[in-house]
Amino acid sequence: MADGTGSPFQLRVTYERFLRVLPQDHILVITLSRFGEEARKVLPELLPENLLLEPFQRGTAPCMAYAAYTLRLRDPEAVIIATPWDSVIRDEDLFARTVLDACSYVENNDVLMTLGVVPKSPETSFGYIQVKEGRNAHNMPGPLKVKTFTEKPPQELAEVFVRTGEFFWNSGVFIWKAATICSEMERYIPEVTELFRGWEKELGNPVFLEEAYAECPRVSLDYGVMEHTDRAWLYPARFGWADVERL
Repeated sequence: MADGTGSPFQLRVTYERFLRVLPQDHILVITLSRFGEEARKVLPELLPENLLLEPFQRGTAPCMAYAAYTLRLRDPEAVIIATPWDSVIRDEDLFARTVLDACSYVENNDVLMTLGVVPKSPETSFGYIQVKEGRNAHNMPGPLKVKTFTEKPPQELAEVFVRTGEFFWNSGVFIWKAATICSEMERYIPEVTELFRGWEKELGNPVFLEEAYAECPRVSLDYGVMEHTDRAWLYPARFGWADVERL
């Protein structure tokens, strides 16, 4: 998921990171239509059908609806690894192993998985995810059941979070079956998914897509789905992580 607001170099870095995880033809980029040409220049080898262009910016939930319905047309059993374009990863091999381990679990379970980074310090610039397993959760292999989400806490609260051992940084990397995330979006944000009604036949029609986005509210995946679903799980991640905005 690339909103086009940062460095094209980072998009290239993220694409190459996922070549460790997926075949080249399984990597999709979704960005705003006005950034389409720039994305093609940065990733000339990207298959044309794997560049999905949003007519308007409406947040991560409509973005995921477009991507998930597209992938269901290609493979009803598809598993999605959804990532922002601007994450900085400091151990690419460990990242790849963690993603693949989480994918193995998702393939056999209808869950919505988030990679939760074991925090190194009480950062106030990241969101946090609390798990139900309690104070020793940082040392557990996972997957772990999600209890709560908290957006960018104040310093004192962040310090408490890190001390408890049951809170993780929210990496914004999600793993789920396309059918599962569609089902949960249809349950919790029907105001988004109803606009895609008829996607099975109309999704390739630019007019259909533009009309859907024109009416679509701005909604994030965290707020719209993850904070409400009972299918939220977390896979502990121990690689070095930050986001470009934080750096």
